[in-house]
This record gives sequence, C-alpha cells and structure tokens, in this order.
Amino acid sequence: MFRQLFAEIGHIAPQFLTDVWSAAVAAGGRAPAVVAVDLDGWKAPGLALLQNLATDSRLKNTEFVGVAQAHIESGDLPPRVQQASPDTVAQTIRQLTSDPPRLVDQVVQGDFPLAPNEGSRLQAVRRSGLVNSPAEDRFDRITWLAAGALKAPIALMTLLTPELQWFKSRQGLAMAETPRSWAFCNHTVLQNGIFEVRDLKEHPSFALNPAVANAPHFRFYAGAPVYDPDGFALGSICVIDFRPRKLDASQKRTLLELAAIASDEVKLRELMAKP
Repeated sequence: MFRQLFAEIGHIAPQFLTDVWSAAVAAGGRAPAVVAVDLDGWKAPGLALLQNLATDSRLKNTEFVGVAQAHIESGDLPPRVQQASPDTVAQTIRQLTSDPPRLVDQVVQGDFPLAPNEGSRLQAVRRSGLVNSPAEDRFDRITWLAAGALKAPIALMTLLTPELQWFKSRQGLAMAETPRSWAFCNHTVLQNGIFEVRDLKEHPSFALNPAVANAPHFRFYAGAPVYDPDGFALGSICVIDFRPRKLDASQKRTLLELAAIASDEVKLRELMAKP
C-alpha cells in the first residue's frame, strides 16, 4: 500500500525497509529528508525506532512521521514526530518535502513545472559538482548503451540548473546545453519512473518548444530520473528521436536500469571525491 501511495509523490526517492534494524542502519548511514514508520505494522519496535532516531543529533534536519490508523497519545511520541494515518501520510510527506517559495526565485521564468523541493534539488545539483565538469567514461558508456539498446539517434545525461539544461554526456547531439525552458526533463524529474512523449509535435505542452517546432525538430522523448545519494533528482538519462515512436516493456526496463546505474555512478563519484 505504501509503495503505491509514495509512487504518486514524484519528487522523492523512497526506500522501503521491512525490519527495524535495516531501517536504523539506513537512516544512520545518510540522513534522509523524512523517516516514516508504520506503527500499525511494527508496533512497539517501530515506536522505539522513532524515539531513538528523533533524539539523534545526526538527524537534526530529518522529519519524522508515525503512521497509524488510530490516534497515538502525544506523550508516547517524541515532540519531533508528526502523526499521520495511512490515508494522509502521502499528503504529510508532500508538505514536509516542499521548499519555501523563496528558495526557487533563482529559476528562470518559463512555462514548465517545478518540483515542490526545487530549491533543495538545485542545491543538490550544485553539491554534485557535475555541471561544467569534463566528460567521464562512466557516464559516456551509459548514454552509448542507451542509444544502442533503445535504437535512438540521441541519448543524453542531463542536469537541470536554474537557467540551463546541461548535458553531462551526450550521443548524437552537438550542443552541450539548452535553456532550461526547453528541457523535456523538467517533467522527468517529477517522476519516479519513465516520462515518455510519443509525439512531441502533437503534445500540448511541447508542440511550441523551439527544439520541436524548429530545427532539430525532435518528435519523441523518453527519460528516467538520475538521483544523488540524498534522493534528489539531478536530471535524467533520456533518449530522443526525430520520429514518433514508443518504448516497449523491455526498452522501458532498460532505460530505468541505465538511469539507476547512472545514479550509482553519481554516488560512487562522490565517495571517491571525499578525502
């Protein structure tokens, strides 16, 4: 049930753990934005987990949610823990992971959607150190595989900054960047899965896009998010074609796996950069 609920929150990267020990290790290994505990399922061990995590100074910026159908007496929960029912937990997490509006003032004006956590996402892009960095074989291999496996003339690893869509890796495209407002990936970073447009020219959101209405006349797009170690969507692995088409089930799985590999490489790159 929780997988289905959280799948609807496109700007987060949820991790589901089925025992208290694994949850404690995961939360302690890298501070998450939110820890939600199913108290109906885990009962006393889950409550003890919340009590321990909520008092850990290393998790001072983490939000905590106790999920239970029935009301829990406030004295049984640490002050930092919010209560939510299974019906309201998705709404609660949306609120906890949304930035104040002032954090996104730097984003260029454009007719494209922004993630509720866009300010935090942009900070993650800056922290990654990927933008304007030299080409790297680890990412070029992924876009090469994407182009070949999905039979696409163009494959990209994109990063979304306030002003630009910058290509960390590219196959079949000469330009190194586009204005942020041109980016189909503005929609991809709002997904937990694949964002696919079978015919860009016929889609109301993209028909007037300069890259669709004019040269190079893109017609097809499919992308999957690339995440940093904290679960922020930095950009995507995507493929583009000059003709309308669609991905089959196997191709969709391939794109998702390649994006997951790219996310792992982003994490490994960060680990290797640490002294």
